[in-house]
Amino acid sequence: MLVRLACTTALAAQAVLVPAPAAAAPDPQRPGAVPQRSASQLLTELQQLYRQAEQATETYNATAEKLKRRRAEVARLDGELVRTRLALQDSRTDVGRLARRQYQSTGGLGPYVRLLLAPDPQDALDEGHVIGELARVQARTVHRLAAVEKQRDALARAARKALDAQLTLADQQKKQRDEVRGKLGDVERLLTALTPAQLAAVAALEQRGVTEAQQKLTTAGSLPAGRPASAAGARAVRYALGQLGKPYQWGAQGPGSYDCSGLTTRAWEHAGRAIPRTSQEQWKHLKRIPLGDLRPGDLVVYFRDATHVAMYVGDGKVVQAPRPGEKVQVSPLASNPVLGAVRPDGRAPVTEAG
Repeated sequence: MLVRLACTTALAAQAVLVPAPAAAAPDPQRPGAVPQRSASQLLTELQQLYRQAEQATETYNATAEKLKRRRAEVARLDGELVRTRLALQDSRTDVGRLARRQYQSTGGLGPYVRLLLAPDPQDALDEGHVIGELARVQARTVHRLAAVEKQRDALARAARKALDAQLTLADQQKKQRDEVRGKLGDVERLLTALTPAQLAAVAALEQRGVTEAQQKLTTAGSLPAGRPASAAGARAVRYALGQLGKPYQWGAQGPGSYDCSGLTTRAWEHAGRAIPRTSQEQWKHLKRIPLGDLRPGDLVVYFRDATHVAMYVGDGKVVQAPRPGEKVQVSPLASNPVLGAVRPDGRAPVTEAG
């Protein structure tokens, strides 16, 4: 799988893989020239740079998801707090109304005095029963008032805590965004320093490595043997393939651009299944399956720390948003070091995918 490395400075050639910063040191014999490193050394450096950028991107994505949930929690708590304050106001109004009503009904006299002075003792007793009931209603209202006040205080504390957490996450996200931009800048600086011959040599070396890795999977019998997709899996694949040619954009989930997990997340969302946003969370929470059991729609996760993900489409290939400067494309399954595979859809496969 050869992917097009494009940088913002008119250099576009074929080359490769994943992320970490380093500006090329000048050649002492030729000021401003790139040191004479082998294609293998250059490929290793480019892979490290791209991988570090992707790690930073997935960390940023995870924080963005936490921030989204925290903002929703703050909004929910604010809404509850408004409703509780209105209920508190109503309860206080009820308490005041009951207090006035009780005072007016008693005329300021105690129940025993009123009983002695009443022309009809039975009427006085009946009225006393009503007054007693009013007192009980008032007690319940006062109790409700105290409970609502307590609830309001608890909600106010929770809302303040949630808001503080939101502000912390927003600051963290900004720092992570700056880190991603910095690492992508390192990639760009290295690419702009390479000659067309160096880029071609690096691309050829990468292609050879991918071909060898794919052959090893085939020889080991690790590639799946044409298993059919589930109906939802087929929908996810159709959506992902419909994005071919759209650019990689870190942090993007479509529709105009994607990063690796943004593509898989959106494709499965289109198929009716919500899955975690990042490749690491997809690896952690979705059902793991052997590579030999792969069927179209399953996700292939790459690198030991699960920082890249692609969608299996059949015939030993995946569709993926590879990295900055490239576009959504179909690639060999072994285009990156495979960690394992997960299945977002646990339902049984069907012969005719819907």
